[in-house]
Amino acid sequence: MAVEIKVLNRGDEAVLANVAPGVFDNPVDSELTAEFLADHRHHIAVAIEDGIVVGFASAIHYIHPDKRPELWINEVALAPTHWRRGLGKAVVKALFEVGQALNCKEAWVLTDRGNPSAMAFYSSMGGAEGVGGAGPDNPVVGYTFALGAS
Repeated sequence: MAVEIKVLNRGDEAVLANVAPGVFDNPVDSELTAEFLADHRHHIAVAIEDGIVVGFASAIHYIHPDKRPELWINEVALAPTHWRRGLGKAVVKALFEVGQALNCKEAWVLTDRGNPSAMAFYSSMGGAEGVGGAGPDNPVVGYTFALGAS
């Protein structure tokens, strides 16, 4: 069965009612889902197989008075049954497209330096290491991704 990648919008709340184990940290709350999807700066891309969400990436469209819009990738997760199938890249790329449509110059993400799998994942997507403080003494490492907005 093919996996569908979908960026959710207001009105798509029901999609998050059926989620595979291990995807979210906690049970999905319908009120929080509605609030999240109603906020035009919050974005979530999901991977759906047989009507079940098996992965997601969430982001915030970040603006500041003196900087171009950016996309902050907040979280990426997959059901353990769906690891190493390219779905993580697919949901993050879907968010990159959202960022490009919003004229974001770049996207960025932070992870723990003690998470070599996440570091390898973001590097494999072309992320440039450095945001959040470089160096082995800093427990947080960040990656930036050029989105091509001029």
